[in-house]
Amino acid sequence: MARAPNYGHERREREKNKAAKRAARSEAKKAKAEDRQTDENGDPVGETAEEAVSDPTSAPDQPTEKES
Repeated sequence: MARAPNYGHERREREKNKAAKRAARSEAKKAKAEDRQTDENGDPVGETAEEAVSDPTSAPDQPTEKES
C-alpha cells in the first residue's frame, strides 16, 4: 500500500530552502556593497550616514552663539 504524502513537511522544506536562498543573496549583496565602499587597499572611501551622525568631530564647524 502506498504511503500518504506529507504535504506539510514538503511545504516546510520548500520554505526553509527559500529562506536559505534569501539569506545567501542578502549576504552577497552586503558583501558587494562593502566592497564598493572600499578602495584597493581596503580603506573606506567615504563615511556612511551613521558614522557622520555618530561622530561629532566630523561635523563642519558651525558658528556658535558666543562667536556671533
